[in-house]
Amino acid sequence: MLKENELVGVVVIYRKEAIAFNDRQVEVVQSFAAQAVIAIENARLLNELRESLQQQTATADVLKIISSSPGELEPIFQAILENATRICEAKFGTLFRFDGSAFRVAAGVGTPPQLAEFERRRGPFRPELGSRLERVVGTKQVVHIADDAAENVPSPPTRLAGARSIVAVPMVKDDVLIGAIAVYRQEVRPFTDKEIALLANFAAQAVIAIENARLLGELRESLQQQTATADVLKVISRSTFDLKAVLNTLVESAARLCEAEQAVISRPKGASYYFEASYGLSPEFAEFVANHPAQIDRSSGTGRAYLERKIVHVPDVLTDPEYTYAARGKVGGFRSLLCVPLVREGTPIGSIGLARSSMRPFTDRQIELVVTFADQAVIAIENVRLFDEIQDKSRQLAEASQHKSQFLANMSHELRTPLNAIIGVSEMLREDAEALKQDTEPLDRVLGAGRHLLALINDILDLSKIEAGRMELQLETFPLAPLIADVVKTIEPLAAKNANQVAVKCDGAIGTLHADQMRLRQALLNLMSNANKFTERGGIAIAARQGQEDGRDWITVVVADTGIGMTPEQMGKLFQEFSQADASTTRKYGGTGLGLAISKRFCQMMGGDIAVESKPGRGSTFTIRLPRIVEAKEAAVARQG
Repeated sequence: MLKENELVGVVVIYRKEAIAFNDRQVEVVQSFAAQAVIAIENARLLNELRESLQQQTATADVLKIISSSPGELEPIFQAILENATRICEAKFGTLFRFDGSAFRVAAGVGTPPQLAEFERRRGPFRPELGSRLERVVGTKQVVHIADDAAENVPSPPTRLAGARSIVAVPMVKDDVLIGAIAVYRQEVRPFTDKEIALLANFAAQAVIAIENARLLGELRESLQQQTATADVLKVISRSTFDLKAVLNTLVESAARLCEAEQAVISRPKGASYYFEASYGLSPEFAEFVANHPAQIDRSSGTGRAYLERKIVHVPDVLTDPEYTYAARGKVGGFRSLLCVPLVREGTPIGSIGLARSSMRPFTDRQIELVVTFADQAVIAIENVRLFDEIQDKSRQLAEASQHKSQFLANMSHELRTPLNAIIGVSEMLREDAEALKQDTEPLDRVLGAGRHLLALINDILDLSKIEAGRMELQLETFPLAPLIADVVKTIEPLAAKNANQVAVKCDGAIGTLHADQMRLRQALLNLMSNANKFTERGGIAIAARQGQEDGRDWITVVVADTGIGMTPEQMGKLFQEFSQADASTTRKYGGTGLGLAISKRFCQMMGGDIAVESKPGRGSTFTIRLPRIVEAKEAAVARQG
């Protein structure tokens, strides 16, 4: 029986008598032999088809479980092992995980009770020298034992479960052993190459499942960390100055994400430290800590973090020779400890500590996460510190401003009384000098200087009242056009001295205005005086118009000149008290720098404002904008502000 010139069998027929078979009979037997070859080939192909179908079905089942349970390895391992033992006709099987030093059982199928109990008691183990798993570790290759009972030292599956033929297939990722699949037969029947290849395929699927679970775990962990970080930042932004709320959120998030039972944030105080925020502390431990302040020394993890200014990781506080404050661990019920210092500009300002009740060290990723939380705690503490400093400085400035205003008000009153007397006497002397036809020029200079000084004192008094919140507006209804005409009439003699032309354009429809007439006149006079002072042989224009915005009537008064103008930098400090454009301007034109600041404050008190536009050498334009009817409540709010 030949198949492609290869002998696959023989058909033999016999006769009891010596009669030769004729050619026809030989041809018939040859035909039957050919049919037998076809039948054998069909059976072989059918068996291969069935095996292939079994393997594909098993692979599909495993892939289905991998896709439906990406993060759960136990059902995947169980499915892989069940299919492997069934298709390879093994009696039982075990899937091991390897961590680089020890194996542990991750799944088992059909394991006899005596062997299962042995594996449970043994736990993680290092493979014995010369055992099949030790050979897998050394070679990362398949280890196939035809009869383990014949080995010098039979393995536990042979001694306890009667295993004979054994095959162990490594699970390798990036040339690193991460596990192995072992299947056992209780009779001496070595595994075929196809069966071993199938086991290798199942091992590859197990590696894929482990990698998927690892990636998914990292993704979930990263998402949890990002969510926790976002939650903390959200609390920091919403409770910027509520340090307790921020730190409580930090310790709770750190404990939850790092699988710690307890978490605390401590702050140093002299030679000891105290807990600022905590999570998971028992009432007994909290009371113990309150009554037994810990010293900043090497007897505790937190103390070391303060001293060394670096991460302190204690795997077991009960076995650490330097951890002499063991009572804290006993009362708190913790064993593994992690402390990360909160450092600002090289100085420790606190520490975040996590503890576990069992001896289970923290991973590198968990330590990195706690470092992130420590950075956020530093930010929160620094925000509160800066806010407190600002609040303290603000209180100091407010007190200083109050004292300054009170001083200016008192001094203004003290100076104004004798100054009014000097002006009054000078006016009387001037009248007498005129009557006697004597020279009045010296008296005019005295009167001019006195009136200028009185105006300055009045400005200082107004500013002190505004800053002290004691400035009262006298609201009344008055026509705007006559007020503007009066201001122009006052400024015209001064404009004539500088050879300036004054132009007025007042909308006749404006009518009346309900505001503080005296303060508005003072502001307009100040703007017109400045326009004339900084303009020579040019023009000064004042225009008023009425408009509407958001259903409310507004009055706009514009004072423009063709004078020296200002730079953007000069305009930036234009409305500051006691400030002028620059020193050269002060020397040439004089002034105290109070007029514009006071005028702006007056307009703001009436619900409006003053704006300015200017370019060097092209003049300046000041715009007063006020509501046509100033409400009393606006003046009250402005006064309180």
